[in-house]
Amino acid sequence: MSTSTKKYRLCFSLSALAFILIYGAALTGCKNTPTDPNYLTADALPDYNQADFDTYLQETQRWLRANRVFNSADEEKEIQANLPYEIKPENPNGQGVLLVHGLADSPFSFIDIAKHLAQQGYLVRTVLLPGHGSKVGDLILPTLADWQGVVAHHTKLLKQDVDKVWLGGYSTGANLVVSQAIRDDDIAGLLLFSPAFKPDSFMVSLAPVVSHFITWADRDPEDNYTRYNSLPMNAASIYYKTSQIVRDDLAKADYNKPVFMMMSEGESVIDTKYAQNAFNQVMTNPSNKLVWAGEVQPVDPRAISFSMDLPAQQISNGSHLSLLFSPKNPVYGRGGEIMICGNGQKAADEAKCQAGENVWYSAYGYQEPGKIHARLTWNPYFTQSMSLLDKVMQQKTLQSPVILAEQFIEPLTLHL
Repeated sequence: MSTSTKKYRLCFSLSALAFILIYGAALTGCKNTPTDPNYLTADALPDYNQADFDTYLQETQRWLRANRVFNSADEEKEIQANLPYEIKPENPNGQGVLLVHGLADSPFSFIDIAKHLAQQGYLVRTVLLPGHGSKVGDLILPTLADWQGVVAHHTKLLKQDVDKVWLGGYSTGANLVVSQAIRDDDIAGLLLFSPAFKPDSFMVSLAPVVSHFITWADRDPEDNYTRYNSLPMNAASIYYKTSQIVRDDLAKADYNKPVFMMMSEGESVIDTKYAQNAFNQVMTNPSNKLVWAGEVQPVDPRAISFSMDLPAQQISNGSHLSLLFSPKNPVYGRGGEIMICGNGQKAADEAKCQAGENVWYSAYGYQEPGKIHARLTWNPYFTQSMSLLDKVMQQKTLQSPVILAEQFIEPLTLHL
């Protein structure tokens, strides 16, 4: 198995950021012109406003071939992992799902979920958030409007081809689709995976300011063809803006459409209490499901818990990433192509992981004496999770009783 040795985090290193903010001398190093081609930028981002999805795919593929920095000899595999895609069902049900990946990720994030949805009759499409898929330096280029725009435009395109549209998102992508759905009453419902409504530390709120004078939050070797390991401050800033917007939207909303939400208790990236509170107070459809990968049962009666204390599988807890992939996924499943050894542990333990020693799996940063932990990258309950997702999508929108949004603003605001 090949390994991805550097940490993958939605948020940049908070300790490093604090140091930079306190000691201005560190700024000089952050402004040095990079020589690694991964850290350079394209002349322009790809267009996403095409009149149809096929043209979008064709033009995006041409742009990726011209601008991607490849990290293996298999260029075609890398292109396909980062290219948006459409999966047409054999037995269409007249509905469609648009799936939006997270920060530093790619459309590959949804490959297992997309295939499952297509098997149920949904026309499934993914998009590529501008700045992703080519080289991490291109994340210096996008604006918040670019990420919002690709979601809005492709929601509109999908509406032209199906009777009912669902939106799904992972992490930052979940923020974008929730805000889109709250503003668009035509959306049938939401599928949310590790929604990044609120970061796990207030320090992330500094990113929009810091991004004006620091280019890079983190620069690491790019050895993972499905996502970036490094992070420009601009991208961290846009993520935080999406979180501000979605929290404001949730504080004013009563969203009674069907919602499937899934989170890990071992999560080290997002504020899970805030997300649970939003589900409980704002997402009011009684048929909604909150799938909780952890040991402490959420208070919402619509929540279903799956234990992640699985010593027989050498799993210690669930991670931000692990909800998306089947154990059979050839890249991120058990025994898959990529193992993420850079998991917030000591360098010596990371080296042992890379050398193929006995490994356990966990969320980023989790440690136990006597154990080496790689990132958990698959969902041991993938089949059960998809069954619950199917049940949510078969429900109808709750029309009554009408619940006033004002009832939810104050309790939710307490967690901001």
